[in-house]
Amino acid sequence: MASNGALFSVCIIICITAGKTGFVDVKCKTSNVGQYGQHSLLECVVETSKEAKGAQIRVVSWKKEGDEKFLFLFQEGKTTRQPRYEFAEPSWNDKNMNVSLLITNTLLSDSGAYFCHVMTDRGYDDGDLYLEVTAKYSVPTISFSRDKNTENIAGTLTCKSDGGYPKGQLRWFSTPDTEWTQSSTMEARQTDGGLFQLSSELTLLHGSSFDQYACVVFNASGGRVNEATYDFTKLDKMFEAEKHGSKDVSKIVAPVVVIGSLIVGLLLAMLFFRRRSRRDHEEVSTCELDAEKGMSKLLFVLTCCITKAVLFYCRFQMHFSRVHS
Repeated sequence: MASNGALFSVCIIICITAGKTGFVDVKCKTSNVGQYGQHSLLECVVETSKEAKGAQIRVVSWKKEGDEKFLFLFQEGKTTRQPRYEFAEPSWNDKNMNVSLLITNTLLSDSGAYFCHVMTDRGYDDGDLYLEVTAKYSVPTISFSRDKNTENIAGTLTCKSDGGYPKGQLRWFSTPDTEWTQSSTMEARQTDGGLFQLSSELTLLHGSSFDQYACVVFNASGGRVNEATYDFTKLDKMFEAEKHGSKDVSKIVAPVVVIGSLIVGLLLAMLFFRRRSRRDHEEVSTCELDAEKGMSKLLFVLTCCITKAVLFYCRFQMHFSRVHS
């Protein structure tokens, strides 16, 4: 028992001495950037001196700052790991000096400092590195709402973009490239998952001379991510088409109402005179009664059609007035 303990102590001393003399060197890429929901790579490679050439790896361990448990541990030919962590090279063996760690389905909580410890039969060394996790913002959407209550304000442009991290910024530009961000108000809301939802409103005054406004998403580093443009010339064309449509409908509905009213008037007159004639005679033939019933039905149908046409015309005019008010 004593001899085994002494042998273990000697092995530890040899490993520590080998590590200090530079036989084994773990070199890591100190700064790494990962994308939310994607794979992230923490790169570390073991380099050995000529004296340690052909070294065999005995232990590889990965830990994250603040977490006492090993994320990944290779020891005595066996691997123990937490979900989402694995060697970057699937066919890794103890002669492979690439000990990089692959993180699948990266989360925002994966940001932080990591430590890699490697022990070989010729010595050991440690490496440390940092992972920053970011998320790309979606293509922004722009909507426009008219202001009916304020005299000097034409309306408000609203731009929205979400799914990004860290907190970004929405900025407004017109054509030519003139910035209007100072005239806007932006709100950033963080979801339960940690991602940000950005929303910005730009108030437009009457008489604005620009046909287009662009909303651009900038990340935390100040780089352009995505953008969208709102074109007022297309909106004007749509309103113009609606105006023409209103005129066309008026041209159709108005004659229908007039002609229909004349027909109804004639039928009412005919019905009145027939009933007056029937009162002057005691008996009325069956044919005359049938004719009178048929005329009454026709009068009822025409009256319903004309009423529907008038109601349709009135509703259309009310809708058109609301849109352009």
